[in-house]
Amino acid sequence: MPELPEVEVTRQGLEPALLGARLTGLRLGKPLRWPLNIDPQTLVGLRIKALERRGKYLLLRLSQTAAAPNTAGVLIVHLGMSGSLRWTPAAQAPAPLSPHEHVEWLTDRGVLRLRDPRRFGAVLWHAGDEVQRHPLLRVLGPEPLGADFDGATLCRALAGRKAAIKPLLLSQHIVAGIGNIYACEALFRAQIDPRTPASHLRPVHCDRLAAAVRETLRQAVALGGSSLRDFAHSDGELGYFQMQALVYGRAGQPCRVCATPIRQIVQGQRSTYFCPKCQKILKAKPKAGIR
Repeated sequence: MPELPEVEVTRQGLEPALLGARLTGLRLGKPLRWPLNIDPQTLVGLRIKALERRGKYLLLRLSQTAAAPNTAGVLIVHLGMSGSLRWTPAAQAPAPLSPHEHVEWLTDRGVLRLRDPRRFGAVLWHAGDEVQRHPLLRVLGPEPLGADFDGATLCRALAGRKAAIKPLLLSQHIVAGIGNIYACEALFRAQIDPRTPASHLRPVHCDRLAAAVRETLRQAVALGGSSLRDFAHSDGELGYFQMQALVYGRAGQPCRVCATPIRQIVQGQRSTYFCPKCQKILKAKPKAGIR
């Protein structure tokens, strides 16, 4: 599934082409996970005034124009399990529409298509500018690369939670945008066993994990994300983070730090990779008054 780095790389790649572009049409193919919730013809004439990201969601802010004076809002785009966005500038003829391309934005600068073989993605219309109030976004935790996320924030979110730390990182409620690949990698960098109960993390561990999350995600964005299965950038290029993964997908291979074989287990129906020597299960915090 495209995670925060893949969506951010997509946003950065599309922004120069789409910022200020005017929609001349919006075509829908086979139904996706959720309906658009607006007549596509209503959006014709709007301009894209901003491309933003919230967690794993790409946000296309559309502004009113003389051709569409009574409409403004945000298109919320989710890439699902296997989705990707491909851009063809106006100077090039777009390829024939494939059976897996289910949304097509026609603009005065070119054509943008959503390719999603599994159709778990979505494009949703939210009227008005207050998109953070949308039900899909208002439940998300803080942005891991933003100023609101640090060790103290993480400690408060984990307080009293008995669930293992790794599935909680995937929940999107503790911190937004982290998926399976980067949760495994961040926990390795923080030297925390993914089976550790979240409530066992002390402030020093939370500081270490928050820093590891930021470091992992920043490196992934710099490397163009991970190109597992169907994901590719908006120009068709691939990302290279998975080639430098420390634990993810390396079951049975030697740890890059200590040479211990990497283990693979299943947590919440997702594969988890970790080093049993470098990553420790943290002990419970001592109760107040006990030394």
